Amino acid sequence: MEVGMVPSISVVIPVHNRPVLLSRALTSVSCQTIRPLEVVVVDDGSSQPIDDTLKELCPGVKIIKNEKNVGVAAARNRGIEHAQGEWIALLDSDDEWVSLKLEKQVQYLQEFPHLRAIHTDEKWVRNNNEVNPPVYLNKSNHLLWERSLRHCLICPSSVLLHKSIFETIGSFDQSLTVCEDYDFWLRLLLHDEIGLVDEKLTIKHGGHADQLSTTTWGMDRFRIKTLQKILSNPLLSLGRRKLVYEVLIDKCRILAQGSKKRQKTGDAEVYQEMAEKYSVLLSKTIQHVEK
Repeated sequence: MEVGMVPSISVVIPVHNRPVLLSRALTSVSCQTIRPLEVVVVDDGSSQPIDDTLKELCPGVKIIKNEKNVGVAAARNRGIEHAQGEWIALLDSDDEWVSLKLEKQVQYLQEFPHLRAIHTDEKWVRNNNEVNPPVYLNKSNHLLWERSLRHCLICPSSVLLHKSIFETIGSFDQSLTVCEDYDFWLRLLLHDEIGLVDEKLTIKHGGHADQLSTTTWGMDRFRIKTLQKILSNPLLSLGRRKLVYEVLIDKCRILAQGSKKRQKTGDAEVYQEMAEKYSVLLSKTIQHVEK
């Protein structure tokens, strides 16, 4: 970003129902001290009416409607495709921003104009009570890619992304029902560093009944798909390949145990075989690293 310029920002919000939560998210956008170029809301096949909420809280909002529910990854991608801004600020419909969120990120970009991605720390709220996130989810940029293999450390609602990033690494993977953000951040971090505004400028809400992370069993199933894809990425170094194998082995073993408890014997055998296969590949990789 050119120093001294205020960038054009498109806010992209995918939503499926949730009119009350959407109202809170839109209110936080309207309270920003830097006004975005536009707000793009993708109505992902909602059965509950949300148009009145949009028109009341955000006049001029760009509304894109999906005839049926296609999932958060596809909805985000469609919003990004229609966005006119040079920068994309993602916001999930159940989250919200502190009023200085965009301003602080723009200030950070003025200081580090080479960056194409930036996120913030976040406040966690569960069932209307603030809670402390686990220590291992700290936002430090130290070994961020490596730590992101085990846990999703970047919140979509906290990021500001230059639109060229999507030309470089592609869009969110629509084949993933959940963990599409985990997949995207790992791909991004192989190409770019991501700046951190170390302030709690994003409010991440959880605990509601329709939250995908609550309703989806075995989310590591989707993380395994991502890690398998990463193994074919030409930017993956031998040392990082070793780390990917280690995480794959751990996650496959956990899923094998979980499948046994759920009496899914076939799945348990598949994940156990995968763990054994990656153990062999890990041994071979270690031999190459040590040469």
